[in-house]
Amino acid sequence: MSALRSRARMNAARISANGTSSSAASNQAASATETNGNGTHASVDKPAPPVREERLQKILEMIESGKPCTIQALAEELNLSHSRLQHLFKQETGISLGHVLTQQRLYRAAHLLTHSNKRIKEIAHAVGYEHASSFIRAFERHFAKAPRLFRQSQNGKAS
Repeated sequence: MSALRSRARMNAARISANGTSSSAASNQAASATETNGNGTHASVDKPAPPVREERLQKILEMIESGKPCTIQALAEELNLSHSRLQHLFKQETGISLGHVLTQQRLYRAAHLLTHSNKRIKEIAHAVGYEHASSFIRAFERHFAKAPRLFRQSQNGKAS
């Protein structure tokens, strides 16, 4: 997660560095012309849209909180559609949001496997998998070991 956070910060710094040169243009785009009662035009400044990096920061905080979260729940929290949220996240970080959430679930599962006596099915449900078979498949893909073998190898190292 720290690699993701630092990459996101680098991208945010790059965006804000580029944004300083274009902020005048965005301020100009945000201002509108309004006609007064006497026929003259007056400029009205509208607030600029919220900065994307704030949304990214909030997403990262929610993911790192350790609570299982879904793309749909994050999208609702930020008042975005799930597809728009995924697009913004990938655009800002270069990494898919689904991939980050899956990694978070799997690392949390690995922690539970080594630090609890819960059954694998219970751990699968605790980290957000509906079916234990889906969890086992994802875990094997990521760690190149079945959860049971992972637990045995970690418990063997602790002894």
